[in-house]
Amino acid sequence: QVQLVESGGGLAQPGGSLRLSCAASGRISSIYTMGWYRQAPGKQRELVASITSRGSTNYADFVKGRFTISRDNAKNTLYLQMNSLKPEDTAVYYCWRSDWGLNYWGQGTQVTVSS
Repeated sequence: QVQLVESGGGLAQPGGSLRLSCAASGRISSIYTMGWYRQAPGKQRELVASITSRGSTNYADFVKGRFTISRDNAKNTLYLQMNSLKPEDTAVYYCWRSDWGLNYWGQGTQVTVSS
């Protein structure tokens, strides 16, 4: 089992920034993929960004140039730096990790962008 604990959500103004963190623990592998998904009310969950254990990154078009995904392997922690936030970025953000062929999810953290 792998446990994922997110932190860092909250309220930001349009144009502002937030940083999300996701700490992984348990039976984690050195070969993995991690990422962030988000789900807005009434919408499907969608991929925001992902990163492999080798450091390859992938971003959804709607966050390219604004969000940056990174990880600290020594701390088993994933980050999402979100800049130039827009009201449409408002959603619950979920941390995801694929380990040993299994998928794990965090509990989600609310991000609200509003003036």
